[in-house]
Amino acid sequence: MSDPSKKDDELAGSEQPFVQHLIELRDRLVKATIAIVVVAVALALYPGPSALYDLLAAPLVSHLPAGSTLIATSVISPFMVPLKVLMMAALLIALPVVLYQIWAFVAPGLYSHEKKLVLPLVVSSTLLFFLGVAFCYFFVFGRVFAFIQSFAPKSITASPDIEAYLSFVLSMFLAFGLAFEVPVVVVVLARMGIFSIEKLKEFRGYFVVLAFIIAAIVTPPDVVSQLALAIPMVALYEIGIIAAQVFIKHTKAPDDEANPTTTSS
Repeated sequence: MSDPSKKDDELAGSEQPFVQHLIELRDRLVKATIAIVVVAVALALYPGPSALYDLLAAPLVSHLPAGSTLIATSVISPFMVPLKVLMMAALLIALPVVLYQIWAFVAPGLYSHEKKLVLPLVVSSTLLFFLGVAFCYFFVFGRVFAFIQSFAPKSITASPDIEAYLSFVLSMFLAFGLAFEVPVVVVVLARMGIFSIEKLKEFRGYFVVLAFIIAAIVTPPDVVSQLALAIPMVALYEIGIIAAQVFIKHTKAPDDEANPTTTSS
């Protein structure tokens, strides 16, 4: 009878000297940086930093009173704020290349079943983050700004500062992007054995309360944005439970598949 401990290790012979790892890491970082710079230069040429900021500000500007615009209270804001938007857009567009470089660096040190675990998580977490940002921009902003303007007194002329608006947008993008990572978190917790599928199902009621608490903390104090964050989080939690069951089944290690239960000899 063959001893399982004698089986060939699929990573045997793939070890590299520490210096080689550092050189490869440097090369990967350089390639990721080049991708971001290339995208930034392309965006600077077309449509340009100012046009990018106009696009970012469009949901707010469309709900301002006629004749109102955003203002700049700092001397260098008209230059620095669009530049920040340009770099943010470049990073988001080049993110798939950056993540691929990270994946290419760590993949050789992973077993085949670990690759089945990590790669789908990297891809899905990236797509979900983009989906959260898009949901915030195209759906949430318009309703939030319309709701806020409906409460503005007629004696007030709304002229938000461009830096304050950028800070608000970034915090909202981050909040919704991370909130849409709920399925990934649920899958990881289940796959690592921290919580069983049954426990996650039992936690449903508590998660609903937790989702509304998180939404109340990270969003503006209006019911529209809070509901827009909390409800998707609850729905994504259910999706995460379903995904976890499928994910666990298809990412088992070979030893786990051969020996689903441990028996004593």
